[in-house]
Amino acid sequence: MTADRPDRAGRTQVGDAPAADLRAAEEDAADLGKSASGEGNTPGTATDEAESRVQQAVDAANAVAEETGGMGEPGRPMNKRSPFYIGLTGAAGVFLTYGLVELITRSRSILIIIGLGLFIAVGLDPVVSSLTRRGLPRWAAVLAVLAALVGVIAIFLATAIPPLTSQTTALAKQVPSYLHQLQNHNSELGKLNQKYQIQQKLTSLLTSKGSSLIGGVLGAGALVLTTASSILAVLVLTVYFLAGLPSIKLFAYKLVPHSRRPRVILITDQIMVKVGGYVLGNVLTSAIAGLGTFFWMLAFHIPYPVLLGLLVAILDLIPVIGSTVGGVIVTLVALTVSLPTAVATLAFYISYRLAEDYLIVPRIMGRTVEVPAVVSLVAVLIGGVLLGIVGALVAIPVAAAIRLILNEVAFPRMDKS
Repeated sequence: MTADRPDRAGRTQVGDAPAADLRAAEEDAADLGKSASGEGNTPGTATDEAESRVQQAVDAANAVAEETGGMGEPGRPMNKRSPFYIGLTGAAGVFLTYGLVELITRSRSILIIIGLGLFIAVGLDPVVSSLTRRGLPRWAAVLAVLAALVGVIAIFLATAIPPLTSQTTALAKQVPSYLHQLQNHNSELGKLNQKYQIQQKLTSLLTSKGSSLIGGVLGAGALVLTTASSILAVLVLTVYFLAGLPSIKLFAYKLVPHSRRPRVILITDQIMVKVGGYVLGNVLTSAIAGLGTFFWMLAFHIPYPVLLGLLVAILDLIPVIGSTVGGVIVTLVALTVSLPTAVATLAFYISYRLAEDYLIVPRIMGRTVEVPAVVSLVAVLIGGVLLGIVGALVAIPVAAAIRLILNEVAFPRMDKS
């Protein structure tokens, strides 16, 4: 064993270790034991300090809420040059773009209905605004415009349903006569049946393709129900958009940086003026086409002048091809009167088409829309291919909006660059 001996500093050593160091080690071990057992904790530890800082933040938040009545000022933005921020922004942009593409692809039909409702609301907004400027509340102005639209639809249905019903009844009464003539070999229909085996072919068609025909009828019924529900959805959305259009515009303006809001507001208002002018001008030209058809049919004693006049007016809402389709339908109906009447009707619609393209449309919509004829034709063709009748209907105001943005934004920047 090694005896205790004093070191050079006068301290007693036990073996090779100083006695003071041994006592310090024992005290440290005792403190660790107390900490492990939970003894000796006093206020001022790390946990208490963290809770105190959180409580200070809660008190500060309550003070800000009492002083400002809101949620305080936004904090300092993140460092946009940080690698984390750049990577997070890039990844979010990729996922957002992918999500938007998927959303547009999967909900294309719904978006078309929403867009059509917003388009009609923007087009009718000038009428509602003019009524509100005369002292009428906006809700009353919206109801007045909707009442006018419902009245037009009711007139069309009232004139369309009786002729369709009478023609269907007449056809049902003639079916037994047609069957009797089909069995009579001396009649023209009987001779055709004997020569081409019409009755046998119809019987075999009904027996072999009966399920397909029933499926086609059910599909046509489903199409009618889908169309009716879509029209109802467009009408409901139009009412909501028309009633809340000012607040919708204010919300959209808040999404634009403050320094650019005046410029965006001016361009947006100009676009809405063009859309409203196009819609009202299109309605006016359609009314002219419908009245012209009505008086022409009255003069030449062509049947159903009110019905076909309203049909031509509705078809004329579709640019470029609408009045042409209506003219073909009226010409075919004029064949029931006589061939000269049909030829004269065809010549009337050709003349009206030229007058509409070169006289009526330039005077009514030329100053508002300001779209060249070639651009209108190309826009209608592209819109019809992409979205059908709805695309052809909104193609010209969309082209006008794009032309305005190019003239006011894109071209000046390219000239300065």
